[in-house]
Amino acid sequence: MTEEIENINELIDGCKADDRKAQEKLYRNYYRAMMSLCLRYTKNEDDALEVLNTGFLKIFRSIHRYDAAKAGLFTWMRTIIVNSCLDFVKSKQLQSQTGELNDTIEVEIQPDAISKMKTSELLRLVRELPPATQAVFNLYVTEGYNHKEIGKLMSISEGTSKWHLSEARKILQQKIREQQLS
Repeated sequence: MTEEIENINELIDGCKADDRKAQEKLYRNYYRAMMSLCLRYTKNEDDALEVLNTGFLKIFRSIHRYDAAKAGLFTWMRTIIVNSCLDFVKSKQLQSQTGELNDTIEVEIQPDAISKMKTSELLRLVRELPPATQAVFNLYVTEGYNHKEIGKLMSISEGTSKWHLSEARKILQQKIREQQLS
């Protein structure tokens, strides 16, 4: 474990010194986890790769501000990648059809319907959601943010965040029903 920590510290020091080999190693070590994260916020692999590379560029440019006492490297990087995903969603958001809810409407999705689906099928369905709705769904369900935090991250109201989550649930429920019938 100590050797692993020393290697991480050496890697960070190398990235701070703009060492291309250290940057490549950091990229390779965290590629899979960060790409999985990007895939949840984008419609396709090309967009996910674009977001990932933009995120890593931000990581390399701000690595000198990383403080191990405040967060682990993975957590710090993940935050930057999530913010890159949200920036991407905001830049691509052409959808003007949004609403606002004061109370969340619970949409019922049968647990057995989800348990019968493969993870890849669920990911595909989530990726079919409109960009902002997909982002809110991911932030709330996967990342564990509350509506107030999502509102700040996405520059929307708490009510709009609730609307997007409700909309995501309705759309996903309908898509799951359609899959069960086919």
